[in-house]
Amino acid sequence: MHVKNTGRCKELLVKGAKVYLYVSDNENRKTKYDLICVEKVTKDKTLLINMDSQIPNDAAEEWLKRGVLFSENAIIRREVKYKNSRFDFYIEDGNRKIFLEVKGVTLESNGTAMFPDAPTERGIKHINELVSCISEGYEAYILFVIQMKGVNIFIPNDKTHRAFGDALRKAEKQGIKILAVDSVVTKDSIEIDEYVKVNLDYNL
Repeated sequence: MHVKNTGRCKELLVKGAKVYLYVSDNENRKTKYDLICVEKVTKDKTLLINMDSQIPNDAAEEWLKRGVLFSENAIIRREVKYKNSRFDFYIEDGNRKIFLEVKGVTLESNGTAMFPDAPTERGIKHINELVSCISEGYEAYILFVIQMKGVNIFIPNDKTHRAFGDALRKAEKQGIKILAVDSVVTKDSIEIDEYVKVNLDYNL
């Protein structure tokens, strides 16, 4: 089985967890199945969580094209190179020029979503590269796509990677806009739904 997720996901992939798989008919693949989503059962609720780390960018593109964050006439391009960096999205909206990075979130505890679930030097690199765009007149956003419903707040996971949280807090002070949104997840779809409160200074 192939898991399209680079995080640890140790709180999700536990014995007895109900998972949903995609069956491939490609005979050249090493594995026949892709892990799509998993049910996380707590004493209060059952969460269906998307596990495909490639999907948040697709969901973000659909969401952006709905005109929720920028105008419906905004020009949206994916995987745009800028100097030595490649950002998930580049948006032109009138005179505004914007770079936007997406981070998929699967870690949750008692209604709190957190990122990252494993140390990510690459994540810090993305933040610092976005900061450099600010000084040259671009706007910059980091969008945390929480791949589930049922969360109330998003925080950086300082216990797992304090340096990422510190970089995120510093970036916000330098002008990067930090947003979080939740998602409606089914066994064969994911759609960004509502904004989630972001608190960069709180940790569990």
